[in-house]
Amino acid sequence: MRIVLDAMGSDTHPEPELRAAIEAAREFGDPVLLAGPAALLQERLRALGASETGVRCVDAPETLEMADKPVDAARGKARSSMAVGMELLKDGEADAFVTAGNTGGAMANALFRLGRIHGVRRPALTAVFPTRTGRAVVLDIGANADCRPEFLVQFAIFGSLYAERVLHIASPRVALLSNGEEPGKGNALVKEAYPLLEAAGLNFIGNIEPKELFGGGADVAVADGFSGNILLKSSEAVANLITRLLREQIRSGLLTSIGGLLAQPAFRRVGKLLDPSEYGAAPLLGIDGLVFVGHGRSDAHALVSAIRVARQAVEGGLLAAMRQAIHTRLSADSQERAT
Repeated sequence: MRIVLDAMGSDTHPEPELRAAIEAAREFGDPVLLAGPAALLQERLRALGASETGVRCVDAPETLEMADKPVDAARGKARSSMAVGMELLKDGEADAFVTAGNTGGAMANALFRLGRIHGVRRPALTAVFPTRTGRAVVLDIGANADCRPEFLVQFAIFGSLYAERVLHIASPRVALLSNGEEPGKGNALVKEAYPLLEAAGLNFIGNIEPKELFGGGADVAVADGFSGNILLKSSEAVANLITRLLREQIRSGLLTSIGGLLAQPAFRRVGKLLDPSEYGAAPLLGIDGLVFVGHGRSDAHALVSAIRVARQAVEGGLLAAMRQAIHTRLSADSQERAT
């Protein structure tokens, strides 16, 4: 399996990417394609005592900077690590692309070089949230601030397939993020999307509030990118706040410090469940290629997790399943209009 890793994506590139490529090649037994300045990468590989046996460097001399405007950079920097990596994907020389680079740059390059699956109105940025009973797929988390009801239907199709093919959840429960569980709750977008989702042939269970989502009430939650991004950032902030407060209180006295030491194994298990690095990267679903975007602060462990998730998507036939699902949906809509 051929996974391309953007060597110049993370905040501290290329060290995390180099170490992740070496570790992933050893763990999975397949070479990792590392897109970036080849001479620099080869020198660093030698310094790490690794050869190009498991890591193949693909020359990409240009780098996307944080100050670059995503669309302009996608068009103007054809030799950037993102552009070269996605061209490999487009040309069939790779099966998936992983980056910890700028999300806007990844989206612009994906749209410019790979395009959308035929019939897809908008691609969606996707995240996997920890819940009380397991995990839930949430989309869109920021790619589309303004949405139409039909966009949410397609997001639901993508999310359901991702939950089924990558997370191995049979008949995923799909819900619509809202401020109340009743069918009449929500803004105009939610109210208009509700009957469309009911008729979409998915395991749609209705509206869901955030508290029920984190309680394990759904396997897939659909929202516009504005609401989804606020949910994501609020959840991260609350998790960080609770963690910080717990540490402060545990260290505040002798007895609590002793109790904290005894509870460390439990804290570590919870920390692992909440750690974004365990989930690796967020897929851009709806793009005509498997593209995964990790956090800029990703370390080698997070990038190996991202490569693992990308491999699972390839193994699960996710891209072909999305193409077929959208084709089937378009055919059904066409027949309905004809009658």
